[in-house]
Amino acid sequence: MGNVGRLLAAGGRALAGRGLTVRSPLPGLPEPPVALVYRGPATLPGCPEAVAALLKSSRWGFDVRYVGPDEDLPLTRRALAGAALYAQPGGGTLKRGYRHLKRHRDEIRQFVHSGGNYLGFCLGGYLAGATPGFGLLPGDTDQYIVSSAATVGSEKNTVVQVSWRGRRRTLFFQDGPYFWLRPEAGADILATYPNGTIAAMATAFGAGRVGVVGPHPEATDDWYVDAGLPIVDRLGTDLGCDLVDTVMRP
Repeated sequence: MGNVGRLLAAGGRALAGRGLTVRSPLPGLPEPPVALVYRGPATLPGCPEAVAALLKSSRWGFDVRYVGPDEDLPLTRRALAGAALYAQPGGGTLKRGYRHLKRHRDEIRQFVHSGGNYLGFCLGGYLAGATPGFGLLPGDTDQYIVSSAATVGSEKNTVVQVSWRGRRRTLFFQDGPYFWLRPEAGADILATYPNGTIAAMATAFGAGRVGVVGPHPEATDDWYVDAGLPIVDRLGTDLGCDLVDTVMRP
């Protein structure tokens, strides 16, 4: 969670890079749905921009707007009421992130419960959990690196193998969560880590939907270069868009 944003200190570099070609928008949408992306002290520079770029590359034609304490649009109940989706990027630690966002917990829960959609990437995935977090999942989260037979054992920037809908893929990873479900809880499991724990999933919360992912499908080639990692043959944009589609099409 902690170092990703430092790789993108220029802030806008995440908008460049391979794999973010805008897809054809879905026909029949009366107007572009609004997607709010958090940008503020509960994330790090570059992470919100990468999520915004992923959303813009999706077929939903989102009108993407940043929300946060220093943005033109603050994170409020009123702002959420006009949105179809709220995205919480990665960056920073869970303790620090929740300290900044806990006052918005009830607003975010009400937004999703009333029919809104939540996307959480890495830290945003942790924040969807309950210890601490927004309590949006029928279960909770924990660090993948401390799970049994984890293939990554460090908080440093690296890559991780996942099985996404049965296909093996390599994604940028930095101390991301895995997700666990209570017995008989319902969820669409999109990806698992090599030890079988959940790497990405979507689930219902009230009338809304929640999509979470531990690795970073939104990462562009700049992330790999700045971390000194080999650039993977195929970036994860298509997987990120699959997560978006799964949340937007319950």
